[in-house]
Amino acid sequence: MNSKLPYERMGDEPVMVPPAPAAPPGQALPGQIQWMPPPAARLGCPPGLEYLAQLDQILVHQQVELLEAFTGWETENKYVIKNALGQQVYFASEESELCMRLCCKQQRGFMMHIVNNMNQEVLRVVRPFQCCAGCCWCADSCDHCALTISVETPGGEQLGHVRQRGSKWKPHFDILDANFEPVLKIWGPCCRCQTICCMEDVDFTLLTYDESQQIGKISKQWAGITREWFTKADNFGITFPLDLDVKVKGTLLAALFLIDFMFFEHQKNKRR
Repeated sequence: MNSKLPYERMGDEPVMVPPAPAAPPGQALPGQIQWMPPPAARLGCPPGLEYLAQLDQILVHQQVELLEAFTGWETENKYVIKNALGQQVYFASEESELCMRLCCKQQRGFMMHIVNNMNQEVLRVVRPFQCCAGCCWCADSCDHCALTISVETPGGEQLGHVRQRGSKWKPHFDILDANFEPVLKIWGPCCRCQTICCMEDVDFTLLTYDESQQIGKISKQWAGITREWFTKADNFGITFPLDLDVKVKGTLLAALFLIDFMFFEHQKNKRR
């Protein structure tokens, strides 16, 4: 008898046990994570970013941390990154010091590790700690007054940067390449609140650098009363052109994390 076949004994006769059903391609069985099928390698594309080359929309869902929800103890953020079909593309987890999280809250420095379905790190998003930065009125006065964030490969190759720009009221950011050359701009709204009376998505518009054309947006999506008021877990979405450089798409993901920490972590902390 071939011992590799799944047999059980019933009385004196061996009975073959049918194997567990397999999930159809691109689908998952109940209770399983549905991952986006791995794409083929692309010439000139950093390893692991081939997924982004196939996407024009990303959904980012912050995970609910029960310890933080019940105690207010600041924990490291975690995010599930999906495509428009709900298939998971990446998983992002924050690395930061406990003292930094407790004392500096949303101003803290951190490194965000982004891994694929093989648990291989494909991107690192790095935000340095900047004590007195963030005021939109003084962001253009010097580099120390503007919040920044960058994205790099696990090997340390720079892919792009996001820099806060000066403005009177609206949030304003530059998307820069690895050499700090401007690529795109982001303009946010004057009002960024979401309450029981204001349940609309909050859109940060993605523009060409000359601001002549809107090509996408980063949206803070309304997640429902319970999730919005009793947790710090937010839902976001990014839309961009399908043919946009994958390095710029990765930089837009970094911009999303910067926007979350600048505006929406602060709102949840104030509610507490």
